[in-house]
Order: sequence, then structure tokens, then C-alpha cells
Amino acid sequence: MSAPMSVALIDWDAIDTVLLDMDGTLLDLHFDNHFWQAHVPLRYAEARGLAREAAREELMARYHARAGTLEWYSVDFWETELELDIMQLKEEVAHLIAVHPAVQDFLYAMRKVGKRLVLATNAHHKTLTLKMAKTGLAPHFDAIVSSHALGFAKEERGFWERLQEAEPFDPARTLLVDDSLPVLDAARAYGIRHLVAVRTPDTRLPPKDTRGYPAIDNFAEFMA
Repeated sequence: MSAPMSVALIDWDAIDTVLLDMDGTLLDLHFDNHFWQAHVPLRYAEARGLAREAAREELMARYHARAGTLEWYSVDFWETELELDIMQLKEEVAHLIAVHPAVQDFLYAMRKVGKRLVLATNAHHKTLTLKMAKTGLAPHFDAIVSSHALGFAKEERGFWERLQEAEPFDPARTLLVDDSLPVLDAARAYGIRHLVAVRTPDTRLPPKDTRGYPAIDNFAEFMA
């Protein structure tokens, strides 16, 4: 396999719209990983009188069964499924919500050169509200779109069809930056031409294989 194209070679004159993922792309995925893999199992174990590892194993299986679906990303679904106040639990560890390095500079730069910025996320609207309040990123965007408002997860073609209806864009002149390879695959199948992966969504974990997609470790690479 040939080496991935450097993001330094992106022709910005060929791009009108920049679609950005939130969790793992703009924000450090450590918050979400810690929340679902450690904090929820802890609280679930306490509520059920289970050993923490037994609770974690049960929850990992339940998460896996919903992966890539709207239900997996839905606060309301998990509150019903687990009988836990998910948003209260998120508030307990909200201090871990963090913006990736150079994101603010990148957003300012994109606005300065007139690109349309759209936050396209699988995050549930309750989580989205919490994270925008903690990070202050919302004013940078021309539009913020959650998959829950469109009825399809980003891994599904229906998301991209409905996104284009809601926020018209030319796929050939659009850049998507996302840490999820299944999402990038779905966007490529839809015809989005410029695709960039994130190698280190969670700064506490090693970089991941981005399967040949052009990739960044840091948003400063776009401006190099």
C-alpha cells in the first residue's frame, strides 16, 4: 500500500465546505473512552451490586451490540437501557472534556479564508449541548448538525443524503475530518472527495492505523 497523502498537499482553493466531527476529532476522545469504559461501569456496578469488572464486561457486550447505530450514540437510549442518569454521570467527569491542540487556530484560519464550517456529529443533542458549553466552540460554526436530528448515524448513507438537503454542499468541493474510519468510508462512498483521518483521537492511547487515509496528529499540520 502506498503511503498516505500528506495533508500539506490539500488544495484549499478546491474546497468550499469543511465538515468536522466532534468527539476524537476536535475534542480529545479520552473523555468518552473514560466515561463509557470506566465511569459508567463503576456507577452501574454500584447501582446493581456487581463487581466492577463483571459490570464492565456486561456493558462492553451491550455497547458492541449497538455500535454504529443511532442508539449507541443516544443518551436517552442508554438512560432507559441502563436505568442511569447518563447526563448526571457525564457532569461528574466533565472536567475531562478537552479541545485538541491547534483546533481553535484552525477554525479561525478557516473562517478567515471564507470556508463554510459545519460540525457534523453523531453526538446526542444533550451531549452536544454539554460539550459546546464546556469548550465554547459553537460560535465558530455556520451550522451544527447531529445525526439524531437527521435520523441516521454518520456510518449510514442516509445521513449524508439528509445532511446535503439540510446544509447543501458540493461533495467534490468538501473536506471531511473525522476519526472514525467507518464514517470516512461512508462519506467516500457518498462522493465526498477530500477526506482526512485523525491518528490520535484519544491522547492517552497510541496512534491508530488510518488505512491509507491522509491523516493528522494535530490540527497545526493543516497550516504547516
